[in-house]
Amino acid sequence: MNPTTDYLTFEFKKSVQAANFGIPSSAYLHVPFCRRRCYYCDFPVFVVGDRKNGENSGTIVQYVAVLCQEIAETPNLGASLQTVFFGGGTPSLLSVSQLGSILEAVDRKFGIAAGAEISIEIDPGTFSLEQLRGYAAAGVNRVSLGVQAFQDELLQACGRSHSVAEIFEAVEIVRSAGIVNFSLDLISGLPHQTLEQWEFSLKSAVEIAPAHLSVYDLIVEPLTAFGRYFEPGAQPLPAPETAAGMYRLAREILTAEGYEHYEISNYARDRYQCRHNRVYWENRPYYGFGMGAASYVEGRRLTRPRKTQEYYQWVRSISAVTSEATSKLAGETQSDIQPAIEQNFQVSENDVLLETLMLGLRLAEGLSLSALSAKFSQQTVDKIWRCLQPYWRQRWVEIITEDGAIPYGIAPLHAALGEGAKLPLSGNLRLSDPEGFLFSNTILADLFSKLGEDN
Repeated sequence: MNPTTDYLTFEFKKSVQAANFGIPSSAYLHVPFCRRRCYYCDFPVFVVGDRKNGENSGTIVQYVAVLCQEIAETPNLGASLQTVFFGGGTPSLLSVSQLGSILEAVDRKFGIAAGAEISIEIDPGTFSLEQLRGYAAAGVNRVSLGVQAFQDELLQACGRSHSVAEIFEAVEIVRSAGIVNFSLDLISGLPHQTLEQWEFSLKSAVEIAPAHLSVYDLIVEPLTAFGRYFEPGAQPLPAPETAAGMYRLAREILTAEGYEHYEISNYARDRYQCRHNRVYWENRPYYGFGMGAASYVEGRRLTRPRKTQEYYQWVRSISAVTSEATSKLAGETQSDIQPAIEQNFQVSENDVLLETLMLGLRLAEGLSLSALSAKFSQQTVDKIWRCLQPYWRQRWVEIITEDGAIPYGIAPLHAALGEGAKLPLSGNLRLSDPEGFLFSNTILADLFSKLGEDN
């Protein structure tokens, strides 16, 4: 199947799959520019150096124009947007006018609903008060500040371009701009990082009192600088038991301060969960725009090229076939048109199942049993439970009903969930916090293996 043809087909005839997968009401916009590449970063980024930004970079100017072109060429499937997310990269390298032109292109094509959550990732030292006020005037109402650590030596060790002093300066700018809904990002498991340093970072973040906190465990990706420097699990990276201790400590400190641990890596004050990211975790459809961005539209996942020129070529290909497609799509295919693309595939029923489990079990509430039963066959649901029963006995998996949790080992509450039993028809299936979350990879790997045996 051809990605360009697929997108244009949507414009002329609605797919039957729309009823099954829904219409996107969220959009992700990738801004790939960074001052430098962090040593752990595996994202598609373009390094512009410390002196370049949207005000003085022809490269950024060109990218914004192509990004807006892609938005204009993408069919509107019918729903106004409830969330928009600028990710990167470092989106705060955009000028106010550039961000505004992108949002105008999105609103013109799809419509942005009143009260929509519009988020942007920003890095300390890359924006001014005037700039952030301009972003807010353009519609931005949520920011995610990439802090990562509160020790200069750790920031330098992972290639960050900011200092601890700039973190506090950035927070002051955010407050002065009147943005209440802001998040801080932290990373645990950094090289040479101690449990004491991690505790200090957590408590420093709590003192700032953001509405939201994202707490990520370092993953050493093979094609990154860290991937070349370190073997996963080996010194100077913290030992696995220390990394697990960091996870437990984050939960202890943050929940004690009133933050809800609503997703494996995310904590929020009441009413401040990230609405955009919940779209991913609930496996709902979304548009994606920009270099390396992924979209999930009418049951098809499409990932754009990760390199700038290949992405530009792909967008030009979409534009080039638009007029030709108008006359041909009624009865002909255009399989001869093959623009560059990284991934473009129809999501199978088994893919939907595995993605639903992998993403939904990241959430504190887990998966709705009634929704699971409605979406998949009883045979499949029974197989899921047979696989998860050992982890339920270990208290890594929980069944939550109207009467509360059904724990293992307390008769007769758990008797109905023994060998050969079926799950309740209502309630939720979730991982326990923190142990189930900590061992989620083990649980999911086993689940995927057993569910894949018959596929």
